[in-house]
Amino acid sequence: MNQGKYVFSQVIEFIPRYQFDKLVKQYKGDWHTKNLNSYNHLLHLLFGQLTGCDSLRDICLCLEAHSKFLYHLGFRKTVNHTSLSRANESRDYRIFEGLGIYLIGLVRPIYSRHKLSEITIDNVIYALDSTTISTSIKLAAWALGKYSKGAVKMHTLLDLRGSIPANIHITDGKWHDSNELDVLTPEPFAFYVMDKAYVDFEALFRFHKSQAFWVSRPKENMKFTTVKQMEIPDAKSGVIEDSRIRLTGYKSRKLYPEDMRFVRVYDPDNDTVVDFTFNNFETSAMEISNLYRHRWDIEVFFKWIKQNIIVKTLWGFSENAVKIHLWTAIISYLTVARIKADYESCYSITEVATLIRISALERVELRQLITKETSSTNSNQNVKELSLFDDF
Repeated sequence: MNQGKYVFSQVIEFIPRYQFDKLVKQYKGDWHTKNLNSYNHLLHLLFGQLTGCDSLRDICLCLEAHSKFLYHLGFRKTVNHTSLSRANESRDYRIFEGLGIYLIGLVRPIYSRHKLSEITIDNVIYALDSTTISTSIKLAAWALGKYSKGAVKMHTLLDLRGSIPANIHITDGKWHDSNELDVLTPEPFAFYVMDKAYVDFEALFRFHKSQAFWVSRPKENMKFTTVKQMEIPDAKSGVIEDSRIRLTGYKSRKLYPEDMRFVRVYDPDNDTVVDFTFNNFETSAMEISNLYRHRWDIEVFFKWIKQNIIVKTLWGFSENAVKIHLWTAIISYLTVARIKADYESCYSITEVATLIRISALERVELRQLITKETSSTNSNQNVKELSLFDDF
């Protein structure tokens, strides 16, 4: 019988405890705490995320059922769901946000050299988008959405090399996507790939002046004139048009006074023609088209988060509780990504998370679980096994 550590206790060893304790001290997370300190609070929520519990009640039920093993799982003690809910409401979410930001700084460099298919440039490549989580407007009055409904938005700047988030911003549902450009600091020579919801010429020109490259889809009502037709080197590439354009709308021309590039590409997979606008005049049109194809990676990231990390059912409805919940989800994702990289697992992040979920309460070596390591004692395949009738 394996008397080693539980998988969950091995996972939480990847949480930077020293940094977390600094954040707890900074934001007075354990001020007047009796039963549930900040670290124990974090462990409860991580357990729920990594094992797929749908609610705070489920987390407490599972831990109570395994109360004999709590110490070996890393818990000092468990609490009821009421205490856990109260902690989500009152404990400063910036403790969890700070831990998430710190983990982003640890994990992103590990995946920074990840190669993207059909991409030859070495620049940092970001995809910018948001996902909406529906909620009750009666329970979460702060989270106003469209059509008098409740909604929470998680705006994500995703580093496409490794699909690691570089920035997370949580707002109510009415916060327009283009407003996100105003809170981001452009990184020189980095590519920002986004859909037409982010077309804000004033913000895009600020990115342009900061020497950052942006790639987007033009809105149907965008008015422009062609300044110069650029040469298409390969007629079979699918590029229909590549031109230098200038905005002609009265307001848009003032907001973006310089030229931009317009490319029209035929997409054989969907039998459609796709238009792009961007501010880079050196990268080839096909390279930009391939870049925009990778924008779908952020949709895959959101889908993974909603399917594998518990965010569909919110574990609280105050702004503080929602932010704690979503940042814990990001912490879980980053921890799994860090484990995969440290152990050089051949599995994807999704598969590593699945293996951890189904084995969290087992005593098995985590490295062996996610790297397909074979047992040191291999059975001899040449040994003849006894038959039921060997004695006759």
